[in-house]
Amino acid sequence: MKRFPITKRGAEELEKELYRLKYVERPSVILALQEARAHGDLSENAEYEAAKERQGFVEGRIQEIMLKLSMAEVIDPSAIKCEECVFGSTVTLLDLDTEEKVQYQIVGEDEADLKNGKISINSPLARALIGKHVGSTAEVEAPAGIRSYDILAIEYI
Repeated sequence: MKRFPITKRGAEELEKELYRLKYVERPSVILALQEARAHGDLSENAEYEAAKERQGFVEGRIQEIMLKLSMAEVIDPSAIKCEECVFGSTVTLLDLDTEEKVQYQIVGEDEADLKNGKISINSPLARALIGKHVGSTAEVEAPAGIRSYDILAIEYI
């Protein structure tokens, strides 16, 4: 079975979502189905169809999260002790084209959120950063051409 990395925070977020789906959403959907059944003829009952569709989504997402958590290798970035860029590290970069400083944390696919500074381990930028040290330059092939970044700092938070 293939395991995939996820940060401790990412696993906690998945567990929160799983709890909400199981103990808030699922009972709500069951109640909606019961109410829709009480209205009579199910063949022309839009409320019933909507509730069944919602039930399918909730149950599917529950199964998906349970599978992801069972296959996850949870990594606590604060426990990492090394000097190179690895999964979970937070990297401060200087874009050599724009002279702009940016900061990203390298996370698992499900956790990636560019607006919040989290990039997927499988992204071209993360792949270019892995194994590099402070002071190194990472080159990334982007649609607009090759972009270069100087690594200013690496943290494990």
